[in-house]
Amino acid sequence: MPTSKLTDTITPKILIPEVKIHARLAELGAEIAHDYRGKEITAICVLKGSFVFYSDLIRKIDLPMTCEFLGVSSYGNRMVSSGEVKVTLDINEPLEGRNVIVFEDIVDTGLTLNYITNLIRARQPASLKTCSLLNKPGSHKVPVHLDYTGFEIGNEFVVGYGVDYSGKFRGLPYIGYIEHGH
Repeated sequence: MPTSKLTDTITPKILIPEVKIHARLAELGAEIAHDYRGKEITAICVLKGSFVFYSDLIRKIDLPMTCEFLGVSSYGNRMVSSGEVKVTLDINEPLEGRNVIVFEDIVDTGLTLNYITNLIRARQPASLKTCSLLNKPGSHKVPVHLDYTGFEIGNEFVVGYGVDYSGKFRGLPYIGYIEHGH
């Protein structure tokens, strides 16, 4: 697959270093384990961007859990969410009566998360909470409720730690940002 000349010349600047991410995940894991003490959870990873965050965080949650994956697409190759959400991989297991937590990489406009929570709520879980590594409150187009948030950020265009730009930068161990003009 040919690489884009644009992404070949970009070096993201560090916004949130790796050590800070891992410290925050330990806190989130402990908080979730405390909140669900004595219960089993169904942890839903929203693909593709959340897989790194999700795999690191679930290992810090000391609870019995089942892992499910939901694929959605709302960006395409644009830097801004299109608002149109497509399910690319659905959950096959019943969620009725389960304690569900949805893990997102980033909440930007809020449209994708609202779509996902409505989709899951229709499946009648016992409880539904949301967890996002990153939240951009200044970009929300709809009201958003997050139960667990890693970091609030501004309107930077971020990449790394699972978050991509045109398929690139997911493997960076930190959250970086790309300056406008690229």
